[in-house]
Amino acid sequence: MKAMCLPAWPGLGLREVLAPRAAGPLPFPLRSPDSVRGFAARYLIYHLFRALGFGEGGTVVVPDYHHGNEVRAIRAAGASIVWYRIGRDLLPDLDELDALCRQGARALLAIHYFGRPQPMDEIGRMCRERGILLVEDCALALLSEAGGRPLGSFGDYAVFCLYKTLPVPNGGVLVSNRGALEGLAGLGRERCGLASVAGRSLDLAIERARSRIPIAGRAVGFAKSVAGRALSLARVSRQTVGDSGFDLACADLGASPLTEALLERFDYDEIRRIRRRNWALLRDRLAGRASFLDLPLGEGICPLFFPLLVPEKAAAARALWSRGVGAVEFWNREDRRSDAQTGAEALFLRDHVLELPIHQDISETQIDYMAEQVLRLAPLPAKVGLAVRHAS
Repeated sequence: MKAMCLPAWPGLGLREVLAPRAAGPLPFPLRSPDSVRGFAARYLIYHLFRALGFGEGGTVVVPDYHHGNEVRAIRAAGASIVWYRIGRDLLPDLDELDALCRQGARALLAIHYFGRPQPMDEIGRMCRERGILLVEDCALALLSEAGGRPLGSFGDYAVFCLYKTLPVPNGGVLVSNRGALEGLAGLGRERCGLASVAGRSLDLAIERARSRIPIAGRAVGFAKSVAGRALSLARVSRQTVGDSGFDLACADLGASPLTEALLERFDYDEIRRIRRRNWALLRDRLAGRASFLDLPLGEGICPLFFPLLVPEKAAAARALWSRGVGAVEFWNREDRRSDAQTGAEALFLRDHVLELPIHQDISETQIDYMAEQVLRLAPLPAKVGLAVRHAS
């Protein structure tokens, strides 16, 4: 099969920029009246816990399988953390979680992994009975639903990342399901620099070009890298979204005007449909031939990516990138302070989950190509099993 290019991120083209504004209402959380937007989700998490009074102390119960940026934000807000374990099926042990909630925690963070919901009925009931605030981390779950309700509408508060699912230069959303929260007024009014928005927007345009015409995309990408080095030499400051870390200097930045304009122009139903189709197609191509987290694609789920299991993430990622597949080493050990308390199942996920792109720019032909390249990798040993439970 002819070599192809499958970018890790969905790209941005004139089709989206010039599209008319959507006729109907925007999906949750974009239409929520009690919401604020910011530069990135991590900074909204920080402001949320500051506004809730965690600067004076308080404990948050957090899953041991996490990115690291959300943990840095919670700690920067002044809170302490107690960990609860996540299994290979991406679900918690509810009995253990209930025991931790009895020990005086003020809040619980639930992360919806890859667009798949946590058991929110049980977790929500647990939090209500213990008088604990429930915060949903929906950074990986924009456009996903459970039982006909959008993720992010179950807890007291929810935080979303926009640029993981959509081709926008930056942006996050913080939703309060308890009415407006004092302390957040004026958040996001400070704008990030034009160089940052232009640079990331060009990255997204290059992703689209690479996906459609690989040779042209490489040429534009080279020109962009030259321009980036020139800006660095000139000491032009740029804020980035896809990095790991927490920079208080960026905490008050808002989403760019370009992000705000683009949000009015996407076909969200089509985005969900294509992502679901690509997940199902890739699963069918790999079933019985490669190892992956075979998670149920329940009704309403908008999957962020396909979680392949590989023996050596770095080697597998390099091999796939060399063949044009934008695989991402998902959630390596970013927060080393938590490693000593991380359970064996979360460590397994950190060691072996590789992110494969199934976003809305990926065609069926590209899915076939990606499956072919994956099957050329060394498989995960058969002795490594996976028992999947279903969230209710």
